Amino acid sequence: MNRGLPQAALAAVLTAVLHTWPLATNPAALSLNYNGDVMLNAWIVAWVQRTLPRDPLNLFDANIFHPAEDVLAFSEPLIVPALVSAPVRALGGSPVLVHNLLLIAGLALTMLGGYVLAWHWTGDRVASLVAGTAWTFNAQSLTRLEHLQATHAYGIPLAILAADRLILTGHPRHAAWLALWMVMMAYTSGYLVIFTTVALAVLLLVRVREWIGRAVRVLGGFALAAAGAAAAILPLYLPYRRVALEQGMRRPLESVRDFSAALDGYLASYSHLHGWLWNAGGRRAFEDAFFPGIAILVLAVIGCGAGLARRGIPGATRMRVITLLALAAAGLVLSLGTQTPVYGWLYSVFPPLSGLRAAARFGVLFLLALAMLAAFGLATLRARIRRRAAAGLGVAALLLVNLEALRAPIRTEPFRGIPGVYRLLAAEPAPVVLVEVPFYPAEAVFENAEYVLNSTAHWRPLMNGYSGYTPQSYRDVAWTFWHFPEPHVLDAMRGAGATHLMLHPKRFGNEAQETLQRALADPRLERLGVGRDNLTLFRIR
Repeated sequence: MNRGLPQAALAAVLTAVLHTWPLATNPAALSLNYNGDVMLNAWIVAWVQRTLPRDPLNLFDANIFHPAEDVLAFSEPLIVPALVSAPVRALGGSPVLVHNLLLIAGLALTMLGGYVLAWHWTGDRVASLVAGTAWTFNAQSLTRLEHLQATHAYGIPLAILAADRLILTGHPRHAAWLALWMVMMAYTSGYLVIFTTVALAVLLLVRVREWIGRAVRVLGGFALAAAGAAAAILPLYLPYRRVALEQGMRRPLESVRDFSAALDGYLASYSHLHGWLWNAGGRRAFEDAFFPGIAILVLAVIGCGAGLARRGIPGATRMRVITLLALAAAGLVLSLGTQTPVYGWLYSVFPPLSGLRAAARFGVLFLLALAMLAAFGLATLRARIRRRAAAGLGVAALLLVNLEALRAPIRTEPFRGIPGVYRLLAAEPAPVVLVEVPFYPAEAVFENAEYVLNSTAHWRPLMNGYSGYTPQSYRDVAWTFWHFPEPHVLDAMRGAGATHLMLHPKRFGNEAQETLQRALADPRLERLGVGRDNLTLFRIR
């Protein structure tokens, strides 16, 4: 048992607060809602919290993109984060407050997961804190704070730890832990479970000489973990499978090209310290930056040198270092997507990969491997110098790693709450099918994100939607609905089953007043209520 775990947990929380500052100063009133994915994730978590205890069999039949089916499967399930934060929601916390607390908690847990793996491999608490920090707060993660699933990646290092111990001992309890972490990741994000599957494959291949003599026991343990995880994941898998088969939600290999990393992106960082060094005046901006930091690179090189030394190094340490090097290479190559033939080959033999679009995100395996190599490097240096100097070196490394990654204060905007006029819909007698205008074309579907978040005030079927996939049923009506308030549009809305309409005049720009007046003058629309910014709810007669 690691006696330093409580202190590490406290350090992880404080570090998460630092890198998301000023969010913790007022998590109920500050938000990242300038990004549609944040509002989508807040809605997902709130939907799961509401529906799972009431109607679990219909969990995936969410209220947006009406009348499409299995809508929750258009994006990440986020079921584990929803369960973790359910008490906050039950006590009256808004979806935005829940999201903000989950963001901070997810980062802290991910850092703690990295710490645990590094501690078991090095036995050095300070080096493990440095590794956990580098793995969690880096050039990639701090530019993806809007993706809640990416901040809840603690299962990856913990699954690797369970697999490592399973290889060394073959004990069934490690198979059980491995299955648990795989299930938790699957019920959070498909990306996470696929990344971990690749990491485990690398681990088994590189360390085959360690387990080949106990192949039956070790492979039996992995098979047991796989079977247990598969059985637990099956209820989650089925709706995603239905969506892929019935609604065509598959990512063709060609689409990966636009969501692949660039090789020079591994020299990119947008931290305050490195942004100008690596990007200012550059030829282009990098959507995916993966530069791990100078301190981590230096420590990783030292860790490689020490781990590959022929004398005085335990065999398990040497094989772990070799595994990390292989994992870094795998993450880098796969993140390049179709720029190498490797991704295409894996795509053809590993069907779950067809559900992923952003190949660049495989770069997190590179960053995890570098962080763990840095733990070996720092632990080696600290073991060779006096205790006081070792303490100073550890503190300096921890400060430098945080300084190199720092992007805080992060961008936030005020959250004024969901307009009260939406609560009128909750009280309306059934049936209710809401359509909100402007109703955006498919290429601008992200503009619907606010509508999606606002639906948490009433949970009635909503024809608008935003997610990782846009169904054909939305595309079929979007272009017609876009032309509201033309007379034929309302007829089309009624024909599609809409019973209520929410008008956002402000979104019509210079035509706001004219649009509102035309809606008020239309005898087919009965005004039910008005909210801030002249937000107006109508019943469609």
